[in-house]
Amino acid sequence: MGHVLAIDQGTTSTRAIAFDEAGRPGASAVRPLNQIFPEPGWVEHDPNEIWQAVREVCRSVIGEVGASNIAALGITNQRETTVVWDRATGEPLHNAIVWQDRRTAPLCEELEREGWGAHVTDVTGLLIDPYFSATKLAWLLANVPGLRERAARNEVCFGTIDSFLLFKLTGGALHVTDATNAARTMLFDISKGQWDPKLLDRLGIPAGILPEVRDNRGDFGEALPDAFGTALPIRGVAGDQQAAAKGQACVRPSMIKATYGTGCFVVANTGDSEMSSANRMLSTVLWQLDSARTFALEGSIFMAGATIQWLRDSLGLIAEAADSEELARQANPDSGVYLVPAFQGLGAPVWDAGARGAIVGLSRASNKADIVAAGLESVAFQTRDLLGAMREDMAGTGIGETGVLRVDGGMTTNGWAMQRLADILGEAVEVAPIAETTALGAAYFAGQAAGVYGDDAELARTWEPSKRYEPQMDESEREARYAGWREAVDRVRSGKA
Repeated sequence: MGHVLAIDQGTTSTRAIAFDEAGRPGASAVRPLNQIFPEPGWVEHDPNEIWQAVREVCRSVIGEVGASNIAALGITNQRETTVVWDRATGEPLHNAIVWQDRRTAPLCEELEREGWGAHVTDVTGLLIDPYFSATKLAWLLANVPGLRERAARNEVCFGTIDSFLLFKLTGGALHVTDATNAARTMLFDISKGQWDPKLLDRLGIPAGILPEVRDNRGDFGEALPDAFGTALPIRGVAGDQQAAAKGQACVRPSMIKATYGTGCFVVANTGDSEMSSANRMLSTVLWQLDSARTFALEGSIFMAGATIQWLRDSLGLIAEAADSEELARQANPDSGVYLVPAFQGLGAPVWDAGARGAIVGLSRASNKADIVAAGLESVAFQTRDLLGAMREDMAGTGIGETGVLRVDGGMTTNGWAMQRLADILGEAVEVAPIAETTALGAAYFAGQAAGVYGDDAELARTWEPSKRYEPQMDESEREARYAGWREAVDRVRSGKA
């Protein structure tokens, strides 16, 4: 019983990994997830495709490890992605609306005009933005025929992906979520630990369709044999970025991590301090244990790995994502090319849903290597935007002054990108010892509940980076490059932020 099975249901794939008692990954399986784009700026997933993929990857790993060797199951998921389903049958009533989706920008603008911004920030720690679940759910209630009436009769369940999977895994026995996912809905009072009635009333959301909110570590029921061929206890659930922070052992206030996947998410542990931001960062729940919440500041980049996918799939500049490293090394370091990947608006600290992407600084001498390097470099610039804003918020608190950024995710295998990140930040970058840190965090939560892993202090003692990058760029070049980036961002702003 020394293994923990982790489900990592992400934006572009669904993965299952078995971790042993030392936190080492073993058997794994993955399935890609189709992206659905009904209209420009709209992004959807098929919930049934996600559910089928979860069953397939878990059955594969269980078959390799053996059900008798699995002590517990943990779940981590893409946050904010919104699902509604039939309470009686578990069948989705619409495609899931993905966190990247911008269709509710008009409703967000309406809420801003009505003066809801201060209430949203004070209560939820968030900013009004299409990114979060609340306006997505309001859109579904308004646009899916009959859904509002059925919701009023309590025939419908709302949830983020974790909640949908828990409902399906338990055969409809549990309609629950965890505090980290609840905190990303723009409906949850992070101080009181409960749904906010004022926001529910304004958006026309019946409280009865919302899930019960639980700790990240504890009893989430049992995955029935119908799902995987064997019953498994579910003992941990967390949104992907909070799970990654756990997997990176960012368990003490002042520790900061960045995950580079489809997007990039920077999270700073602020302990029991629910810190308000003067720089449009988000205050959120890092995790909740024994009903006590640990908080974090967070900033997000919508396009990180997704920028490289765009260079590959839409422009055809590279055949594989891995090709970007070698091509970037061939780029002219003085090209002056900047790529601002505002394809679905700009996230923190700008928060401009109307901004759109651009490549600026092109000359006749510019080539595809310059554009690919600019795409990679844009991730470093955006990370600096976030860290600068966070540290300004945390100035004088002693939080966030470590001078080290812990990183994980697919882009961390790109040595050019990680060195450029250290250069643009002017501080050390430590790469996680395993790539699948998000899944590891889910395993840690579940495994601690099942007695497989020790406490957080032990996790912190045993963490070591696989690689450390020190800045090599001189300060004058660093600041000149960053000034060019800020000018490029200003050129794509919508004027509505």
